[in-house]
Amino acid sequence: MAEETLPGTTADDGPDSIVLHVDMDCFYAACERLREPELEGEPVVVGMGYEPGEGHGAVATASYEAREFGVESAQPISTALERLPRIEGLGPDGDPAAAGHYRTVDLEFYKEVAADVKAILHDCADVVREVSIDEAYLDVTDRTAWDLAASGDRTLAEGFARYVKQRIAREVGVAASIGVAPNMSTAKIASDFDKPDGLVVVRPGEVRSFLAPIPVEEVHGVGPVTARKLGSLGIETAGDLAEADASVLEAEFGSRGRELHERARGYDDRTVTPTGRPKSLSRESAFTEPTDDIGDKREVVRALAADVADRANSRGAMYRTIGIKVVVPPFDINTRATSLSGPVDDPELVESVALDLLDAEFEETTVRKLGVRVSKLSFADADQSSLDGWESAGAGGDDISDDRVGDGASDDTSDDAGDGEPPNAGGGTRSHEGQSSLVEFD
Repeated sequence: MAEETLPGTTADDGPDSIVLHVDMDCFYAACERLREPELEGEPVVVGMGYEPGEGHGAVATASYEAREFGVESAQPISTALERLPRIEGLGPDGDPAAAGHYRTVDLEFYKEVAADVKAILHDCADVVREVSIDEAYLDVTDRTAWDLAASGDRTLAEGFARYVKQRIAREVGVAASIGVAPNMSTAKIASDFDKPDGLVVVRPGEVRSFLAPIPVEEVHGVGPVTARKLGSLGIETAGDLAEADASVLEAEFGSRGRELHERARGYDDRTVTPTGRPKSLSRESAFTEPTDDIGDKREVVRALAADVADRANSRGAMYRTIGIKVVVPPFDINTRATSLSGPVDDPELVESVALDLLDAEFEETTVRKLGVRVSKLSFADADQSSLDGWESAGAGGDDISDDRVGDGASDDTSDDAGDGEPPNAGGGTRSHEGQSSLVEFD
């Protein structure tokens, strides 16, 4: 609301934008703690498949306390239970201090909480790009300034970001980490730099020095494949990338090489724009160690298929193509997909098709990561195609044969695309871990 805008923060004639990247900390676990305050400070794992009688599932979010026991996002729930037993199922000889609280994903509740958070974000900024349920970019250039506050020890932009954080904590009861910078890519890195409950501000003149020591894989748009290629060129940090010969990078990576070079130097001319409808919806999960166990692979695909189908349903989306992604060590990316005769909203069909695609070629293949994707989305009100319609289409649709995921692959989080894998994909640990959740396919 206008009356809540910080005093003296409405006029900024300078050329530098002010972008906030807001990332909710372990959001699903934070939501569960809203319902059960007694879970505060306890290891909390949110996922599917730990319930009696359930044989498969995956971790959606692990609290920081649970991560200390080796529980990671997108991990098979069976592995999580081995590392952190469910406290309700402890025997008389079990150690409660080494057990955790497991809760089933409740997206409807999480959306309600997210709506409260996003109402605050839209109140604090004229332009908001909602990337996911727990992440958004804000352009607050017209609301605050890079000028120093009267105290002289911080910028007005930092005070504004702190105000946003405090409103979220006070009015909703969950914690957010915020990065503040002159552009989107730097703001995203900054929000992940001091989690949880962090606030990192990178002033316009400090961007390049802030980025310089950061590992190159954290540069916006650099995935594992590109990071490996850059490493072969002796480029290990953002500083190395910034100092590299742009013509060499362009020769190696095409126009994207020059773009990455610019981002490492602190240049990112993208503007924060409101989110449009996604072209596809997907999820992927990395194994702690590569595996050829078909039972483990099918377990993960089932969990991912259920999650993707639920996301599509929650957005009112139907889909005409169902596909999988299979990453074979070290980083060979394969995708397979089949088109249907018409748009459907059928979770069982997503699972069935994904499993068929997996079994057809990858039953005995050692894999390090799996993904499930629905695409060719339709948001118009229409009659759902029947299962008979699908069966008549058979598998002779839009099959993709060993198709590498492109650098420009589109998804509802396409801002983070790179090598077909977003930064820190697969729930890997970092010195300043961010929100842990099932990551996007592309």
